[in-house]
Amino acid sequence: MTDAQETAAHLRTTTGGGPPDAEVPSDGQPTPIPLLEPREGIPPVVADAEALARVVAAFAAGTGPVAVDAERASGYRYGQRAYLVQLRREGAGSALIDPVGCPDLSALGEALSGTEWILHAATQDLPCLREIGMVPTSLFDTELAGRLAGFPRVGLGAMVESVLGYALEKGHSAVDWSTRPLPEPWLRYAALDVELLVDLRDALEKELDRQGKLDWARQEFDAIAAAPPAPPRKDPWRRTSGMHKVRRRRQMAVVRELWESRDRIAQRRDVSPGKVLGDAAIVEAALALPANVHALSALPGYGQRMGRRQLDQWMAAVDRAKALPENELPQPGATPAGPPPPRSWADKDPAAAARLSAARAAVSALAEELNLPQENLITPDTVRRLCWEPPQRLEADTVAGALAGYGARPWQIEQVTDALVTALAATA
Repeated sequence: MTDAQETAAHLRTTTGGGPPDAEVPSDGQPTPIPLLEPREGIPPVVADAEALARVVAAFAAGTGPVAVDAERASGYRYGQRAYLVQLRREGAGSALIDPVGCPDLSALGEALSGTEWILHAATQDLPCLREIGMVPTSLFDTELAGRLAGFPRVGLGAMVESVLGYALEKGHSAVDWSTRPLPEPWLRYAALDVELLVDLRDALEKELDRQGKLDWARQEFDAIAAAPPAPPRKDPWRRTSGMHKVRRRRQMAVVRELWESRDRIAQRRDVSPGKVLGDAAIVEAALALPANVHALSALPGYGQRMGRRQLDQWMAAVDRAKALPENELPQPGATPAGPPPPRSWADKDPAAAARLSAARAAVSALAEELNLPQENLITPDTVRRLCWEPPQRLEADTVAGALAGYGARPWQIEQVTDALVTALAATA
């Protein structure tokens, strides 16, 4: 039993969430205790300025870190906006806030400035929280903490079960959170998502400290909190699923026109682009270059349930692409910055391929020894860049400098430098 699991017995006696120990079957693993209700019940949904002001005051007066979560309507609505924000803090209890009724939560964000925010998979929720004025100055990511601590399953439900001994309901994670009013079972699920985040954070901090990894985790959390918003993607249409099948520039133009038309419609209707027209249908039209609406309607994705008006708008997009002069057709995708795909290394640079093979083996062995995923020990992209263009002098200081230049954190540099120097030198 890890220290984190030993901590669970104490947490269960202090949170009022259940008995100090669960029934232990013959396999030695305690049966998780179902967590069915928030300890103070389901809080009312905050959807107006007066109620929001009360929440801001309560959370400003609270103590300790604040658990934060957000629910989006991925697959249902356009974009990744938040449709529910859940919080919990000692002295304030839990709160459920409707960002549709309260679209500006900057006052709440300011009230929590300087407070540690606890999130699970922080990078998923931070963009939509930033849109409504909530930006943490410091955070603790329980999913990332679980990865660094070596837990094999790091979903919130799995972590709460393995660390704290409770079973969370899993049934509403992919529902349409833009639904109004939100059904009570969904609100219960949302409130329970933050119910034990503080307890989970405390247990994981002890486990990371026991393993000597707490400073590693803090460096990772600081990097996430300090990261600027991601810039808009250039030519997002190039990320259409199945794009690898599209080779000719005229076909690429069809993908671009259909993608941009779909995006405008989806944004206007506030629905997921995939509900307007699937990626597979876009690629089918690009490959076929249909001559007319009849030919388009025969393609997969443009079948009987699509009305004539819809077919006409998609055919118009295809025709626009077909009418473009050669000099306005999109160019093949720009070569990404950095090294080429590793599968081509053996032909392009056999020495680099040998370096990469040795470096990957070294990182894999070290990650296993440290009991954490390879990609958290050092990113695969960093390893590729180092192996493609290694320093002329293969010594600890030069390799460490290269890793720092690629964005590796100090703890990562400290752990991997010697192993990478050895691996690269062996293939020199």
